[in-house]
Amino acid sequence: MTSIGTIIKEIIIPHRKGNIRLNPEFVVLEDAQIQGFLLGTDYQRMCGIDIYNSKNRHITIGTNKDKKFSLEIYQISTQDPMEKLLNEFREGQFSTNLTSKQKLSLLKMLRRNRPEFAIGEEPLGKIKVHDIELYLDAERPYPPMLRRPPYPESLETRKEIEKHINEILGMDSIRKIGHTEIVEITIPVLITWHDGKSRFCGDFRALNNYTKADRYPLPRIPHAIDKLAKAKYVNKMDCMRGFHNNVVKPNSMKLLRIICQMGIYEYTRMPFGIKNAPAHFQRMIDTIFQEEILEGWMVVYIDDIIIYSETWEDHVQYIENVLSKCIPINLKISLKKFSFDQQELLALGHKVSGLSIAIEQNKVSAVLQKPVPRNIKEMQSFLGFVSYYRNHIKHFSHIASSLYRLCSKDVVFEITKERRDSYERIKHELKNAPVCTFPDFELPFKLYIDASCSQGLGADLHQRQIVYGEPREGVICYISRQLKYSEARYGATQTECPCLVWAL
Repeated sequence: MTSIGTIIKEIIIPHRKGNIRLNPEFVVLEDAQIQGFLLGTDYQRMCGIDIYNSKNRHITIGTNKDKKFSLEIYQISTQDPMEKLLNEFREGQFSTNLTSKQKLSLLKMLRRNRPEFAIGEEPLGKIKVHDIELYLDAERPYPPMLRRPPYPESLETRKEIEKHINEILGMDSIRKIGHTEIVEITIPVLITWHDGKSRFCGDFRALNNYTKADRYPLPRIPHAIDKLAKAKYVNKMDCMRGFHNNVVKPNSMKLLRIICQMGIYEYTRMPFGIKNAPAHFQRMIDTIFQEEILEGWMVVYIDDIIIYSETWEDHVQYIENVLSKCIPINLKISLKKFSFDQQELLALGHKVSGLSIAIEQNKVSAVLQKPVPRNIKEMQSFLGFVSYYRNHIKHFSHIASSLYRLCSKDVVFEITKERRDSYERIKHELKNAPVCTFPDFELPFKLYIDASCSQGLGADLHQRQIVYGEPREGVICYISRQLKYSEARYGATQTECPCLVWAL
């Protein structure tokens, strides 16, 4: 807390026999949260207040010091500083591996940066400077696909839309279009359901088709995860409602108008589902935290911020550095999704520690329970998901080859026994995928290759490391691919050399 000046203020202490008037001098503190004040013993003696005589506590009024009135004393309970801070940041996730001293220093640092966190129903942040602008390939008058009426709504859907509209209005993310405003684009809204909860979004598919693409690259997730190797402390932050922190420029708001039975509304902040939203947000975060990313202790993937370090002191300082940069631009961090210094972290679909990386089974459990895909779209969705974890599945390309061929042009969609077996085997491998280790570039590697005319090319990268005092050989990753048309003519021995070159 910082003093910004002093002020003399009259205080009246009420009493049934008369009031006590004081004129104490107060020190004004910046960002202080004080719900009461303390009177020193000098003021108490001057006003005839005696709270130290346990047998006859009393108060006198005016100049008559002989006439004493009884004074009720209330017991003030003290609260442990740790307990108080834990209660204030109870929405966060704290590692049980932290010592009391570490946890207290972390909480004090978070308390200093309290304005940065969005706790409970607090308003969203409103990022300064980085306003977003959309550019369309279409000219006026806009095509009919951008001028759609609202979708038919059931009574239940209408209630959910009304609930979400009122919620977003309360967050100052949309505004209702006035009856005198000209409307050229209207996007119908959708309600989807997940785990019994409704989700609200605009159907921006047509708008995205006419939006000029922003080609700013997103980080490669495997490269981002590899940076966490040997990290002793790992910490993940999540921007509160991500894209909603970005303000839309006035000339682009008219492109983000949604329509429902309640009327037409205009987004004043970036909604989810917009084509260039991830690229814009990634560029903004990369610009804000350019120095931290280059220093090598921070990884950012869109609205996920990961901080890692080898020492506790550095870790606390790194967190404070990030928070101190968020405050001036008004970027809010979600406390509910803020995991504090956990040696194992769930991030980007993986379970990561300083020694290993595994598949986050909570992410794949829903996919494992789904039946066999019924059409090409469902099959492409399944293959896209499992391909994300292909480095954990040995001979993935060979196992999934029949399913990929099914998605080719001029191929009749039919689930044969071979394809069903491939589908079930991928699910089994995904469920029982090994825990991969991070590479140590100061130690030698072992590369195992497997070239087959029928199965394609495959390679396993292994390394022998000291884990908890014992030498162990672990898998670092698996890679695989199908043979090219010309390579399919090679013999078994001729395939080994291209496989080795490709693997290296």
